[in-house]
Amino acid sequence: MSDAAHYHEEEALGKVYDARLARRLLRYARPYRGAIAAAVVLTILFAALESVVPLFFKVAIDQYLAPTSVPDPKLAFATRHLPTDPWTGLRLLTGLFLGVLAATFILEYTRARLTLLTGQRVMFDLRREIFGHLQRLPIAFFDRNPVGRLVTRATTDVDSLNEAFSAGIVAIFGDILMLTGYVAILFYFDWRLALLCMSVLPLIGLVTMLFRRFAREAFRRTRVAIARINAFLNEHLSGMSVVQLFNREQHAARQFDQINRRNLEAWRSAILAHSWFYPAIEVISLLALAVIIWRGGIHVTQGTATTGTVIMFLLYAMRFFRPIQDLSEKYGILQQAMAAAERIFKLLDTPLTITSPARPRALPTRAGHVEFRDVWFAYGGEDWVLRDVSFVIEPGTMAAIVGHTGAGKTTITNLLLRFYDVQKGQILLDGVDVREQDLEALRRRFGIVLQDPFLFSGTIASNVRLGSAWINDEGVEQALENVNLRDFLRSRAEGIHQEVRERGATLSTGQKQLISFARALAHEPALLVLDEATSSVDTQTEFQIRAALERLVTGRTSLVIAHRLSTVQRADNILVFHKGRLREQGTHQELLAQRGIYSKLYQLQYRDQEVGAVADDD
Repeated sequence: MSDAAHYHEEEALGKVYDARLARRLLRYARPYRGAIAAAVVLTILFAALESVVPLFFKVAIDQYLAPTSVPDPKLAFATRHLPTDPWTGLRLLTGLFLGVLAATFILEYTRARLTLLTGQRVMFDLRREIFGHLQRLPIAFFDRNPVGRLVTRATTDVDSLNEAFSAGIVAIFGDILMLTGYVAILFYFDWRLALLCMSVLPLIGLVTMLFRRFAREAFRRTRVAIARINAFLNEHLSGMSVVQLFNREQHAARQFDQINRRNLEAWRSAILAHSWFYPAIEVISLLALAVIIWRGGIHVTQGTATTGTVIMFLLYAMRFFRPIQDLSEKYGILQQAMAAAERIFKLLDTPLTITSPARPRALPTRAGHVEFRDVWFAYGGEDWVLRDVSFVIEPGTMAAIVGHTGAGKTTITNLLLRFYDVQKGQILLDGVDVREQDLEALRRRFGIVLQDPFLFSGTIASNVRLGSAWINDEGVEQALENVNLRDFLRSRAEGIHQEVRERGATLSTGQKQLISFARALAHEPALLVLDEATSSVDTQTEFQIRAALERLVTGRTSLVIAHRLSTVQRADNILVFHKGRLREQGTHQELLAQRGIYSKLYQLQYRDQEVGAVADDD
C-alpha cells in the first residue's frame, strides 16, 4: 500500500453506527454478556435515582420552607405520609437525600468499574486475535504493509474501540435514559415551563451540528499528522546511525519540524472547536435558566405554579444539558470507534493464503531429499523471478546457490520454506509437495541463518531457544560452544543469561550471527539453510563460521546461498543462477573447468582479493 493510500485510510471516519460492524463487535462482547447486563441494570438504577434528586428540593420548599396553601396534587402520593413538623420533615428529607446520593455513588462506581474491566477484557481478546492473525499472514503481506501501520491497528485502533465500549455505549444509554426521565418529569409537573425549557434545543442542535463538522475535519487532520509523525520517527530512529554518519541531524530536524507543525495546526483547529462548543452550550443552558426564572416567576406571582416547582425546573434544566454535552462528545468517540473497527476487521479479513492443507501428508522420519521440478515464480504478475528451475539436492549433501544480485537465490529459500507458493511446478521434500505438508511440521525440519541476524530482547539463552522448552541450558551452552562462542561466554559473568537488548544492540554483527548459528544448531534441524550468512561478518568471524559449518552440516542436508565463493568451494553441488534460470551446476572444480558464469564470478572475486591484498601491503 502506498503512503497516500495509508494516510487516506488513517483519516477516514466511519458512521456513528454501522450495523455490520456492531454485530462483529458484539461477538467479542458475548463471553462477558453477564457483566454487560449487570452494567445496564446499574445504569438504569443510576438514571432513575439521578432523575428524582431535584424532587427532594421541590418537596422541601413547597412542604416546609415556603409551604403553599394548597398541596401539589401531583406529589400527594409522596407527601401524604410526611411529618407535618418542619424540622422533623427536613431531617427526614435530608437523610433520604443523602441516602440517594450514597446509592448513586455506589451504583456509578460499580458500573464504571464493571464496564472498564469488561472493556479491557474484550480488548485483550481482540488484541490477541490480531496478533495471532498477524503471525499467520504470509510474508508477502508484510512486504506491502509498513510495520508502523500494523502496530497502530493493535494499539491505537484497539484503544479507540476500548474508549467507545468502556465510556461510550453504556454511558450513552444512561444519558438517554436520564434525558428521557428529565423530560417526562418536566412535562408531568408543568408542560408550559417544560416547553420553554425545550425551546433552546434547536440552538443546541445547530451548535452541535457545527461542532461536529469542525471537529470531524480537525480530527481527520490530526490522524494524518500523527500517522506521519509515527512513520517519520520509526524510519529515522531505525536509521539513526546513517543520520549521524552523514550529519543529517539538522536536515532531519527541519523535516520533523514541518511534520510536527502540521500536527500542531491540526490540533489548533480541534482545540478551537472544543473551546467554543462547551461555552456555547453553557450560554444556551443559562439562557434556558433565565427563561425559566422569568416565566416561572410570573407563574408563581399568578399562583399557577409553586416556588418549589420553579426551583425544581431550574435544577432539572442545569442537569438537562450535561447529558447533551456528553452525547455530543460521545458522537465523535463512536465515529472514531467505527472507523477503527473498519480498519481492524479489514486486517482480520486479510486471507491466509499460505496455510496447511486440511489433510496434510506425512513425511518420512528421515527427511533431506529436496527437489525443484519445473518451478516458475513471480512476486507479482508475470515478472518471473524464477524460470523453469529444476534441480535435486540429495540427503546429507551440501548444495550451494551462487549468482549475481537479483538472480533469484533468496527466492529459492522463501519457496522451500513456503513463505510464498510457486505459480508453476512443484517443490518436493522427500517426494512430497511442500504444499501438501503441515506448515508447522515443514518449517520445524529446517534450521535457517539469514544475512541480517535478528535477536529479540531477552537473554542469549532465550534467543537460542526461541521458546523451545525442550532445549535446556546444557543444550544452549553446547550449541554456542559448537559455533566457537566459548571464549565469548566465559568473558560474560552471566554466561548464557547475558542480557540481549532490542535487536542485539550490545553485540557485534559477528556475535549476533554466531548466536543465529547456535539457534539453528540447537534445534537439531534435518535441513540447514544459510542465506548469505557470512556476507556481513569480518574475515575472522567468517573463519569461525567455516569451522562451525563442519559440525553444522554433518548428517544433514545443507543449502548455502553466498556471494563469497570461498564459503561454497567444498559444496557437493553448486547451482549457478543467472536472471532467474539455473545455468550451471557441479562441483567447484567442475564449474571452473567449464569456464562459464561461475568461472567468471570466481575470477572477479579472486582479482578483488588480490587488489585488497596489495592495498594492505602498501
